[in-house]
Parts: sequence; structure tokens; C-alpha cells
Amino acid sequence: MDSKQVSKPTKRSYLRGLMGREYYTLRRQLKWFANSSTFARQEPGTKLEHSIIRHKTMMLRPLRDVEMYLQHNKITNLRLAIAPINDIVIKPGQTFSIWRNVGRPTAKRGFLEGLVLHNGKIEKGIGGGLCQLGNLLYWMALHSPLTVAERYRHGFDVFPDINRKIPFACGATLAYNYIDLQLRNDTKDSFQISLKIDDEYLNGELISSRPLENEYEVFETDHLIKMQPWGGYTRHNRIWKRTTSLIDGMTNEELVTENHAIMMYNPLLTA
Repeated sequence: MDSKQVSKPTKRSYLRGLMGREYYTLRRQLKWFANSSTFARQEPGTKLEHSIIRHKTMMLRPLRDVEMYLQHNKITNLRLAIAPINDIVIKPGQTFSIWRNVGRPTAKRGFLEGLVLHNGKIEKGIGGGLCQLGNLLYWMALHSPLTVAERYRHGFDVFPDINRKIPFACGATLAYNYIDLQLRNDTKDSFQISLKIDDEYLNGELISSRPLENEYEVFETDHLIKMQPWGGYTRHNRIWKRTTSLIDGMTNEELVTENHAIMMYNPLLTA
């Protein structure tokens, strides 16, 4: 079968989806409980010194047919989500999990309606918009020696590109709590995540306990838009990581992932 042939999305009943989500949520919580000592935690007062990468993403984007209040709500959701993550230290042998630190995003905790993707459709949901946090953290992790222990790609290309600065599909989708982004520290150094929100951007920085011996570059190849037999369009690429030694200049290229996403817009009308 052609690896770039993508099946048409399957629609599942609301009840089946709800039961499935609660099952996987409970299973993940039990896993957290059994392995609690291996997860990274916030350490107030700890400040590492050596910046590895800084990255920022725009908070408010001109998205077609999207009510602006949902994007303003997203900012509130992101502020709540980064509070238990900011300045967290990932020590050697530890794993960082977004959801284990953030917890369930509920209205009772102050989370608001935002954009969520459900069965290939844009909907409103409490805590929507947190994928922007997953995207930023994943991009920074790719520019470090941290191991991406768990990451889920976006199955849909939702909006046309607007001033794209990084390759397509270099993000990480999130859904509490079993669709997570987890980063494992297999090195001898500690790493700290720093996050803040200003008037325009979600800002992130990854900091190390000592200078790194390598530098990292992330790039794409084989970008393709393809029409599928069932009439829709899909978008594909490969994401690579190039590691260059700062000691001897030796380089190594590693295939990070292949992306295959269903486009939710007609590329011929947005070109």
C-alpha cells in the first residue's frame, strides 16, 4: 500500500468516544501513580544558566471563521497551564509530562472554552488551545539531547499556513491525559523549562546545567500534498534532526518522524 494513501476518517459514536477516553484516562493515572518517582517536578528557586534554545509563538492569529474570543480564552488557558510547568527541572533519568503537571483542564479550575479538534472537526471545548504549548515544547526538545518519549502528531492540517517559520507538522497534539508530550532525560545533565506570556507571544526557553557539546538543526524533506481516492487532500513530509559536534564538527542525521495529515481546507483555493 502507498504510504501516502490515507483512509477517510472514521466517525465514532459519542458514547463510544466518551467511554474510550475515560478508560485511557484512568489507565494513564494508574501508570503515573506506579512511576511517580521518575517524573520531573518544579523546584522553586532553582535557576540553570546555559540557554540552549529560545522559541516563541504568536498568541492571536487571523484564523478564518474562528471567533476571536476563543483565542483570547486560549491565552487564559495557557497562563493556567504554564504555571505548574514554568522552571521545572528535568534531572538525569527523569521524564517530563505535560499532563501530569498541568492536570485536567476544567471550568472549576478556571479554564475557558477554546478551539479543540474532535473527529476532524473544529469545536469549542474547555481548555482548548493548549496544543500551542505542546507545539512549542516539542520544537525546543528537538533542538536538545532530550529524548521524546511520547508524542502524538496532528492527524489533521486544520488551517492554511500563515507566515510559517518552521516545517509543517513539527508540533505535538494534546488531549487529557493519555495524548501527552513526554520528554525523557537520558543524559548526565539537568534541563530546565522556562515559559512566559507577554502581550503577543508564548515564549519558551530550554536551559541546561552546562554548555552542550552539540548543536541541533531540524529540517523537512519530501513535502507533498496529495489528493486521495475518496476525494480529500492530504499533506505529507519527513522531519529530520541534524546533530553537529562542537568538538570535531562531525554530523549525524536522524529521521524523527513521518507526517501524514488530512487537510481540512482545499489547497487549490488557498495557494
